Amino acid sequence: MMQCTDIHDRYLFRLITKRSFLYTEMVTTGSIIHGKCLEQLNFNSQIEHPVAVQLGGSDPYDLAECAKICSNLGYDEINLNVGCPSERVQKGSFGACLMQDPELVNDCIKAMQEVVSIPITVKCRIGVNERDDIDFLNNFVSKIINPKLKTLIVHARVAILKGLTPRQNRQIPPLKYENVYQLVDEFPELEIVINGGIKDVDESIQHLKKVDGVMLGRSPYDNPMIVSNVDSRIFNDSDMGKDRKMILSQYLDYCLAQANKGQPYSRTLKHIFGLNRGLKNAKSFRALILKTIQEKNLEITKDELISMV
Repeated sequence: MMQCTDIHDRYLFRLITKRSFLYTEMVTTGSIIHGKCLEQLNFNSQIEHPVAVQLGGSDPYDLAECAKICSNLGYDEINLNVGCPSERVQKGSFGACLMQDPELVNDCIKAMQEVVSIPITVKCRIGVNERDDIDFLNNFVSKIINPKLKTLIVHARVAILKGLTPRQNRQIPPLKYENVYQLVDEFPELEIVINGGIKDVDESIQHLKKVDGVMLGRSPYDNPMIVSNVDSRIFNDSDMGKDRKMILSQYLDYCLAQANKGQPYSRTLKHIFGLNRGLKNAKSFRALILKTIQEKNLEITKDELISMV
């Protein structure tokens, strides 16, 4: 998610779950090639695995070059974004508008597969504009599939390319989970991962009766603790076993260390606004975070913040 799942947010989630597959925010090929976003590609290789980088682009050669860079950095997967409906993204001829050109998407996938050995995956919507029917989705998938493409992540809403903001595109188009479910039978060789409007682990378990995987986005970002038991409930592994106070204490120590390296608190503390969501003092907690960012005094407010979760 843009401006959300950066290296700091992923550090926070690795304090909560060790088994979930993490994804970067979308990084454009132009930014990588012209060297403007190397910081976005950084990740903590000691704790972040498994982690995928999500690329935005539509030029096969550029995507291949960026795939090599990302593979050399140590990412476990490269995910091609064919689902972002932002008009700004469309101006670069990538994102959801690419679903209208499956042949080009196929070329992009193959170009990356030819130069790296790590998996190339695709994230898309169920369709674009008025085409949210199963025939459109299945035709798109049939034209991008190849023996090396193993995983498809599908947001169960259509992408409206004009007239809606990205936020509205996550809320207004109706969810059509059945369109995603049927892909399992139609393309049994693919791992089908569902995304869109899924609130928690309980809902994820219900979807896993119909598909192979679930991607959560906004819900855990807004309330990170909802995935505190995902390792046991989904992966049959032991949970991290940390409560909110322990998680926050460790993350604030990380923020202090990052501040000493020049990272502003506005970049690191923004990810914990939802850490005590649902608690009685959540509003005061958020206010203190904002004050800490403004006054740059985490050394002073750290203990008070921990006491509020």
